[in-house]
Amino acid sequence: MTVDDDPGVSRAIARDLRRHYGADHRIVRAESGESALEALRELKLRGDLVAVILADYRMPQMNGIEFLEQALGIYPGARRVLLTAYADTNAAIDAINVVDLDHYLLKPWDPPEEKLYPVVDDLLAAWRSSDYRPVPATKVVGHRWSARSSLVREFLARNQVPYRWYSSDEPEGQRLLEAAGAEVRRLPLVVTPDGTALMEPEPAELAAHVGLATTPTADFYDLVVIGGGPAGLGSAVYGASEGLRTVLVERSATGGQAGQSSRIENYLGFPD
Repeated sequence: MTVDDDPGVSRAIARDLRRHYGADHRIVRAESGESALEALRELKLRGDLVAVILADYRMPQMNGIEFLEQALGIYPGARRVLLTAYADTNAAIDAINVVDLDHYLLKPWDPPEEKLYPVVDDLLAAWRSSDYRPVPATKVVGHRWSARSSLVREFLARNQVPYRWYSSDEPEGQRLLEAAGAEVRRLPLVVTPDGTALMEPEPAELAAHVGLATTPTADFYDLVVIGGGPAGLGSAVYGASEGLRTVLVERSATGGQAGQSSRIENYLGFPD
């Protein structure tokens, strides 16, 4: 990501970066700190990764250091670079302590082959070597003691859908709510790995968005089993073993009561 309020400079650095890194990386360009933060929140909501952020120091309303300080809370693993003029080098040095700056780059950076690309190459290498890839997971934001939030969490857990829980009172939960434009009174909020935001989702809607089968794949079945408890699972298994085209319909999660009990290896209802 590049952030510079001067349109000419913004286009120039984005052009140079796309020319060298465009085949492997997406270059996002912003012309103010506020618009850049909005873009970062959207990227975070979608589960995208940000490797390097280059921000100009002298920007109105929010300077580069102030922007990078807020960006640090959204993408702490991203490498941070401050673009400065010769007169701003002291401010850049101070920023090393304020925002844990990785590098400051003097303008102009021509030729980029000597002054820009080697710096970015080193930062990308450091980013790749760090533990920067989060495990893709559905995010759930809600009130800690909300019955509705508990039902959503139970639904995901029983269907073995990986998820991360965020309390709406915690900073990370509040950032997710802000990025999704969600209202506190309409919780829980569920954000799927592809960035889809669902507010107060019903089980069928939630199931469809987290990859669970919600529609039949065939027009005709020999055997339809309603209820996925141990008896229903047994019937479905035996029907399928006899060559019958079988479908199992369950409103919540397969396994029934067994799905919430200690695992018994040879008893139907315990998912692998």
